[in-house]
Amino acid sequence: MTSEFSVELITSINEVNAQDWDALLFDGGAQDAVPLLSHAFLSALENSGSVGGGTGWIPRPIIVKNGVKLVGAMPLYLKSQSYGEYVFDWAWAEAYARSGLNYYPKLLSAIPFSPVTSARILGKNPELPNSIIEALENIMHQNQLSSAHVLFPDEASAVHFDSAGWLKRTGVQFRWQNKNYKNFEDFLATLSHDKRKKIHQERKKIQHAGVECKWIKGQDATEKNWDFFYQCYCNTYAEHYSTPYLTRAFFSEIAKTMPQNILLIVAELHGTPIASTLSFYNNNTLYGRYWGATQFVSGLHFELCYYQAQQFCIAENLQYFEGGAQGEHKLARGFEPRPTCSYHKIAHPDFEVAIKQFLIRESEGVAAYTNELEERAPFKQL
Repeated sequence: MTSEFSVELITSINEVNAQDWDALLFDGGAQDAVPLLSHAFLSALENSGSVGGGTGWIPRPIIVKNGVKLVGAMPLYLKSQSYGEYVFDWAWAEAYARSGLNYYPKLLSAIPFSPVTSARILGKNPELPNSIIEALENIMHQNQLSSAHVLFPDEASAVHFDSAGWLKRTGVQFRWQNKNYKNFEDFLATLSHDKRKKIHQERKKIQHAGVECKWIKGQDATEKNWDFFYQCYCNTYAEHYSTPYLTRAFFSEIAKTMPQNILLIVAELHGTPIASTLSFYNNNTLYGRYWGATQFVSGLHFELCYYQAQQFCIAENLQYFEGGAQGEHKLARGFEPRPTCSYHKIAHPDFEVAIKQFLIRESEGVAAYTNELEERAPFKQL
């Protein structure tokens, strides 16, 4: 990069002006920024203690300036474990340990706890990608770290890691597309008879149980709504014998700083809330994130996490619903498989060779799995 530019490693996104950071999200020509990449979301993680000391996620964003003007950035964390990433490298860490080497700490560019594909190199200057990648590699080597990882980059960012020779790992997620549906029944009409029948049956169970669902946009959500959602959120982790990543303070902060991007869906039984979901959205896409319940009702998970969200997309004219990681059951509900990727730079040459060979074998399995999913598409045969 020319001498006019400086690349810095900082210790908090709060060292950057919010408007300057968010302006970078539009630099690539995007009409609408991914809300989970916004300054409001990332700073709420820090300010609430959801990332930072004691969490295994230490913020270390890279920023690029032209004089005093912010022209580029990369969300970046120093990780002391691999929780909350959705790209599993536990086996790599175990292999390092067996060899008497330290896998942690490592560098990670991602949105914490969110398998959301979006930009990882922010800014439009053509010199930015190579300079940020070079800085990332230098940080890894200078600090004698095992590796650097970039998870769920969009195509505009991914192409630069390909060119730089980083190891590529492929994956699959499920996304629903709103094909200009007039209503939910219009969408169901595109599905095969058995899939359409099954969804009708599931929704009738919810209706017969007396459950009613409400959409609450962020501007209308009360602290009582958030208290109940947090109870549901914690219940989900408790059921899996795990600990929540996000603190209650995180949700209060995003309620204040980015309400225009928030959707809570609450299920009530005889006027009492029994389940809730949290999603984020912009003018194009709904990002489903968290769900939980205080009472079991058959089919309630599908109703709240999928059908209500799909109806919201239709009502708000959103084109996509990103359902998050995992879940082949999404396929039967109109979601379609789409590829995801991550990139990895391994400092140790022998481990780099071994991991490269592993990724080649894994990619063949992912390709076969994707083909199988596409053959099971739920839509009518034309």
